Amino acid sequence: MGREQIVCEHRIREAKGSDMSDDNAGFAIRGTFMHAPRREEVEILEDAVVSVDAAGSIDGLFRPGEAGHAEALAEGRRRGVLTELPEGRCVLPGMVDLHIHAPQWPQLGKCLHLPLEEWLVRYTFPLEARYADSVFAERVYTSLVETLLANGTTTAVYYATVHLQSTMRLADICLARGQRAFVGKVAMDDPEQCPDYYRDPSAAAAIAGTRDLIAYVRTLPGNESALVRPMITPRFIPSCTDPLLEGLGALAGESGCFVQTHCSEGDWEHAFVLERYGRTDTQSLDDFGLLRRGTILGHGILLSGEDMEMIGEARAGISHCPLSNYYFSNAVFPLRAALDKGVRVGLGTDIAGGASPSLLDICRHAVNASRALEDGVNPALDAAERGRPGSRVDFRTAFWLATAGGADALDLPVGRFEPGCSFDAMLVDTRRPGSNLVVWPDADSLEDVLQKIVYNAGRDDIRKVWVQGRLVAEK
Repeated sequence: MGREQIVCEHRIREAKGSDMSDDNAGFAIRGTFMHAPRREEVEILEDAVVSVDAAGSIDGLFRPGEAGHAEALAEGRRRGVLTELPEGRCVLPGMVDLHIHAPQWPQLGKCLHLPLEEWLVRYTFPLEARYADSVFAERVYTSLVETLLANGTTTAVYYATVHLQSTMRLADICLARGQRAFVGKVAMDDPEQCPDYYRDPSAAAAIAGTRDLIAYVRTLPGNESALVRPMITPRFIPSCTDPLLEGLGALAGESGCFVQTHCSEGDWEHAFVLERYGRTDTQSLDDFGLLRRGTILGHGILLSGEDMEMIGEARAGISHCPLSNYYFSNAVFPLRAALDKGVRVGLGTDIAGGASPSLLDICRHAVNASRALEDGVNPALDAAERGRPGSRVDFRTAFWLATAGGADALDLPVGRFEPGCSFDAMLVDTRRPGSNLVVWPDADSLEDVLQKIVYNAGRDDIRKVWVQGRLVAEK
């Protein structure tokens, strides 16, 4: 599928709009809505009416008994744009994945027994080098985007590869499939750390390619609302020369583009940067102009308190990837400590370092990791010495991180059901036969139902997914 066909497909789907409205004049849904607009706080909106305008934004939220509820029902019925959900179905915000290596999708679930450096050199870099072939890229990226949408990921932050053409194709596919996305051409030019067969030929070439991607995405036909955005993407400090880091920092300031990179992911990277500069990853990125509002730092396992304060002051964000951290970072990210310092944090699958495309899975791992950090894992130590007190989070915080928390790190009006927010959402069926999600109406409160969704729901329980009011996945 070429770019022209992708753009054509996008326009056809855009013209069709949501299944809720044939005249593209908006729609309304009556049912149970569940969201976490604030950390550690969930809100259940039972028998509410949410109205969505023609641009895909929420223009009304009406609770039963409040002014406008009856009028919204009557107006929706009169216009034929109201869907009334049956019992057992509820609407949750679409989820925000802050850290995805798109080209690693074929590698999901492979070779995770290896240390990170070996995993990259033996398997990942050879795989990523194949994306010089845009036909291969088309096949993989289409599969990935469709899978993530089906799992309820409505916003995705993607690392691509060093190849400009295949990175452009990823942007095309996200736009055609209707996924909100940030797409970055990976920049990596250091010949001492990157293989000859897979790196940018020079800092100048990497910067020029990034600049070309920015221009391409911003002028992509059908992308006038910036559903898909470019992102400046130095892979991490060890793979980049100083001129490349300096140039990308200058480009970030000039273009206003967001930045993504890895930061203090594990012992090797953390030590490498300290030896190279005598400063931490965070401090070094700041020196290069790459720590700024909209910067998303992957992992952050070994951040110091001073690092966290710098990140918080810069209004940058951290992508917490609890599953891949178990495999490659050899430690647990102090999530609660970061949140208590006011750092913006969301969740990431870290495909393929994380072996699941489901952010609901990642919510579970975030809770588990926090408990492991608080309780400790070494039975040879006394219980009082084994863990880090005050580290645990529960399903409420995990759900917030996957939705409104991740959205906040990207300055996006999604992840909440509030007027003015984009209608990015997923419809969950809690009564699907054969599901691991089992609800007992006479025993479970609606908050219990949400907790069970976070812990037990899977891809097949997500029946519909919308982005900006457009239906993008359906079972």
